[in-house]
Formats: sequence, structure tokens, C-alpha cells
Amino acid sequence: MARIDYQTLLDNALKSVVKDALIHAQINGLGDGTHFFITFKTRDAGVVLPDFLRMRYPDIMTIVLQYSYNNLNVSDKEFGVQLTFDGRPFFIRVPFSSLVEFKDPSVDFMLSFHPKNTVSPDNDMELPLDEKPGSVPDNGRVVSLDEFRRKKQ
Repeated sequence: MARIDYQTLLDNALKSVVKDALIHAQINGLGDGTHFFITFKTRDAGVVLPDFLRMRYPDIMTIVLQYSYNNLNVSDKEFGVQLTFDGRPFFIRVPFSSLVEFKDPSVDFMLSFHPKNTVSPDNDMELPLDEKPGSVPDNGRVVSLDEFRRKKQ
């Protein structure tokens, strides 16, 4: 008999709160000092980010929806929004499965999630070091460059 994964059930229920808050913002905008801090895993499958942001934030990133955001679109599985970085607009897309945290400091509200560790198949930067192609196995011994040169001569 399979066990009930209550953490996943709870995360999914709480993500529907985030989805509903984002839908409210999509339809009505944000007012009265409301702003969202949304933290997500940048390398999860389905996350769309400009490369320079993925390099700057290799694991997690927090975005703020407050004054300058455009084209907020929310679906059942993800949301997308246009934000300005370095003076230029960029569209990002975040699946709800990638969420780590959601905050609305204007009302002292915060949700934390437990995203599954997923490896995007087209991204070798997520692989552990011992699984990268051409990696050198670590046998616990440090070899100095001088020792290597002596052996070669």
C-alpha cells in the first residue's frame, strides 16, 4: 500500500493560494502597498530566464512584483511576467513546482515550499561533479603541480 505524501499535498494546496493571489494581481493589479517576493529554483525544468540571470543566480532567485512589471499571465501550472533587468525588459516564466517561497510583506504573509530536486536534462550544470563528463575521480589525494612535473620528466 502506498503512503500518503502529505508534504506534497500541502505544497500543492498552498501553491493554489499563490496562484489565486497572482490571478488577483493579474486582473486587479497590486494596490495599497501590496507586493510579492517570489523565490524559485532557476534551473528547474520549465523555468524561462535570460542566460545572464541564470548565470547570476545559478540555484535560486527572488523576484519582486510591485511597481514595474508587465504582462502577468497565470495558468494552472505556471506564471509568466515581464520584468526589467539592467534597464531592459525580459519575460520570465516560472512553474509553480519550482517555487521555494512566496511573501507579501504588506500583510506579513509568507509561504515556504519543498520543491523536488529535479535535474533539467539539457543542463549539465545541475549534475553533481562526479557525474560530469571528463571529471577526474577524487581519491582523497592532493597532488602538487611540482610532483606532476617531476613524474613527466
